[in-house]
Amino acid sequence: MDRIDQDEIDGQVGSARDDFARANLPPADAWPVLLLDGPSTRYGDQLNCVAELLDRWVERGEGGRPCIRFGSVRWSYADLQGRVNRVAHALRGLGLRIGGRVLLRAPNTPMMVAAYLGVIKAGGIAVATMPLLRARELAYVLAKARIGIALSDGRLLDELEAAVAQAGPSVPGGCRVVGMSAEGDGGGALDALMAAAPAAFEAHATRADDPCLIAFTSGTTGQPKGTIHMHRDMLAICDCYGAQVLRAAPDDVFIGTAPLAFTFGLGAVVLFPLRIGASTVLLEQASPEALLATIRAERPTVCFTAPTAYRGMLAALQPGDTGSLRICVSAGETLPAPTWHAWHDATGLKLMDGIGSTEMLHIFIAAPIEAVRPGSVGTPVPGYEAKLIDDEGRDVPRGGTGRLAVRGPTGCRYLADARQARYVIDGWNVTGDTFHQDEDGYFWFQARSDDMIVSSGYNIAGPEVEAVLLMHPAVAECAVVGVPDEARGMVVKAVVVPTAGQVGDATLAKVLQDFVKAEIAPYKYPRLVEFRDALPRTESGKLQRFRLR
Repeated sequence: MDRIDQDEIDGQVGSARDDFARANLPPADAWPVLLLDGPSTRYGDQLNCVAELLDRWVERGEGGRPCIRFGSVRWSYADLQGRVNRVAHALRGLGLRIGGRVLLRAPNTPMMVAAYLGVIKAGGIAVATMPLLRARELAYVLAKARIGIALSDGRLLDELEAAVAQAGPSVPGGCRVVGMSAEGDGGGALDALMAAAPAAFEAHATRADDPCLIAFTSGTTGQPKGTIHMHRDMLAICDCYGAQVLRAAPDDVFIGTAPLAFTFGLGAVVLFPLRIGASTVLLEQASPEALLATIRAERPTVCFTAPTAYRGMLAALQPGDTGSLRICVSAGETLPAPTWHAWHDATGLKLMDGIGSTEMLHIFIAAPIEAVRPGSVGTPVPGYEAKLIDDEGRDVPRGGTGRLAVRGPTGCRYLADARQARYVIDGWNVTGDTFHQDEDGYFWFQARSDDMIVSSGYNIAGPEVEAVLLMHPAVAECAVVGVPDEARGMVVKAVVVPTAGQVGDATLAKVLQDFVKAEIAPYKYPRLVEFRDALPRTESGKLQRFRLR
């Protein structure tokens, strides 16, 4: 990591712009149709979303409102604004240009939130990454998004510094890595820069359609795709799903387990509460046990997590544990009807299911609490439209089953990626999910249309895991699929053909599992390993994954 000398910091950025992200948007005719004329999404041409999400509360004299809880830490809106402003000054001093990309690497901590908002307020583009990612995965992000500055929790520097070394010449000008603490309390180089920075910072005068976020998501080929989102997108999800389906109130207290690098987590515990002046509880540890313990202690009212966590909490639930909750949202994976009923029977609370995607930024199909139907994800969120299409792209009428297509005020814009043409068809975002739509317009999930494995709310691309397994000398061939699992929805299963002389037994299975954990994020490792003499293939040699499932 660079040593930061305050003498290097001059705070000057001038009018320099970095148009890399805009230049690498898909061509205009490959964009989805954007529905921007709805009453909730008519934003002016000039917009910095942080000014709307944060600054306006302080300007209205409500800076003392509770904003962030994190263990014993309590930040008001004014506290958060002061830290965001100092992060913005520090980034400008580090050479951030308007449109420059800043990689963020931290658990869900107060400083992760401040860094996220500070990048955007300064006119930069946030590129958040999950703490579990390994160096090889981070190196891809560094190169793909041409990252110039990286802010990392001090506990997570090793893999990031290794990634910078791996990326090397793929990042012109190099990447400056700056450590930060969890609470901005002086434990990192960024904290020192912030301590010397002014508390005031005027939000950069960005346009509503300026990029402010590149969110990476794994695709079916295993190569992550960078999805570009604009300032107006950050408000649109709040003013559509947040205001008209979730319908939380300023005195609500939010809690959630998804990492802030997932747009689901970003919306759930940052954007939605800030938009309405509510407060949020941040969790570093996202296990069901930690979530339930924090619900007991902090008494939140709105909970966002995956079905896996709701199932996990049921086993340890005591009378009164969930008495503070009034809204429970489930997303990230399929919510089975039995899980819905078990949670309702134990708590009296109706789970609100929903489907979203990184490409669309957040949830676009859901039902308000009074209209929930167990087993269904709901109907299109106000401001969005959804339909089903067949394999030829023809509309499937109600009562039928087909591929889900959706459009609204947000939509898919991949960063320099030919796969844009597969996701956006005739102006519609085609998500890769197969649904049934009933006569009342409710959508019922059937299956993923591709090879994505959704396990405990994590999206895992089978081919990525296959590529790592094939690096091991004991693996001749392999195929990775998702198989049903009661606890996690799905789990990763690897079917392996060992190389000559290797014995396919429990010992080798453990070796391969540990190998995958060391190379890529541990949650992607195959929990099941089966050994075979050959993989099922067609006469032309194409792998028949359906037979393995």
